[in-house]
Amino acid sequence: MYNRVVISSGHGLKVRGAAGILDEVDEARLVAEALADELKIRGVDAVTFHDDTSTSQSQNLETIVAAHNREKRDLDISVHFNAFEQKQGPMGVEVLYLTQHDLAADLSEAIAAVGLINRGPKKRTDLYVLNQCDMPTVLLEICFVDSETDADIYRDNFDEIIANMASVIVGDDIEAMPRPPEQEASFHAAGTCSHFGGPDDMGVSASEGLAFHYEINEANQHLFLPIQPAGTTGLARRLNAKAVSYIACRWDYDVTPKKMLAESGEMALVRAPSSGREMIAYPADWGPHEEKTGRAADLSPWLMQALDISTDDEVEVIYPWKGY
Repeated sequence: MYNRVVISSGHGLKVRGAAGILDEVDEARLVAEALADELKIRGVDAVTFHDDTSTSQSQNLETIVAAHNREKRDLDISVHFNAFEQKQGPMGVEVLYLTQHDLAADLSEAIAAVGLINRGPKKRTDLYVLNQCDMPTVLLEICFVDSETDADIYRDNFDEIIANMASVIVGDDIEAMPRPPEQEASFHAAGTCSHFGGPDDMGVSASEGLAFHYEINEANQHLFLPIQPAGTTGLARRLNAKAVSYIACRWDYDVTPKKMLAESGEMALVRAPSSGREMIAYPADWGPHEEKTGRAADLSPWLMQALDISTDDEVEVIYPWKGY
């Protein structure tokens, strides 16, 4: 249990953060105040800070860190909301840390307990707040401001999210809310996995293409690097393996046709039982060859890292993922 906590909202009144269905600055302030109130009820001294004066990003970061460091406390929390692209489907929660892996994992799981995808703890060595606050620090990314599903879950379960975070901080048990039944999926697979795609994948030839992405267009350009890697001509080696969440499975084209996989924008949910994490991913290719590898799916290296899994770990794939 922590005795005194400082909670700041990300960005500032004059240095705005992400905006979509939700506004990051407005919502972060609500979360910070609500969490502080809940902690006080449970016997923890909690202080909040919101930056109303800074006019630049660097000044904003310095102001927030200074506010934390001038307080006597044993935990710092920075509240943020994530952003990617406007979409209906779910994206989820993650908690960033530099030294506090276990706390970040517990908080991410606690927030996800209301029905959000749990993207898990993410170690970051490049964030000013995590580097400059001189007490243990976590940075919350509560959900994605541009996901309709995330926004709905967040709004409908705000009080439970706050209560669950407070339970982690004070050391109480969390009882996860039961999730509504998942919608019936067209495709389901489970088994071991490996990684594929991108400039460093020497398991595919320099000219190898993809099963249902034949050229780069408006519908799929997010999957690929902006420039073809030197010495290659095929799309498999052009996949943006280190920054994009994509997957290959042995799709049943009678149920999930190539056109659907390539053009619908529907994504798959990928679960990793060993880490307890789950992420959504774009269909990118057909494979792997079961008779050769015995595996159920090939994932982008970035996705495997995000799920905290390695080659031959188990995954479950559900497509299309409609959320809750």
